[in-house]
Amino acid sequence: MLLSVDRTSETGTQSLSFEIIDAIAEREGVDTTEIEPPEYEALYDVLNPEALDALFAPCHDGTQRSTGRVKFTYCGYDVVVTSDGDVHIDE
Repeated sequence: MLLSVDRTSETGTQSLSFEIIDAIAEREGVDTTEIEPPEYEALYDVLNPEALDALFAPCHDGTQRSTGRVKFTYCGYDVVVTSDGDVHIDE
């Protein structure tokens, strides 16, 4: 089952790494604060959250990145993050 989350219009300022945590919590049916060790894997054990946020941050002139995506496995889910701020979660 695929869960696609695009909260860029809702939050506008929330980092992609937090969007990932939110999406996993939603999929698991738990509060975002519960997505932490030891019950859940730490995101920083899978990838560098700051690097992910920086990779898709707006360009220096303020324009959005035009293309790009990162795919990885986190908490047993396949996660795809795209340059337009979408977070897709699939089992």
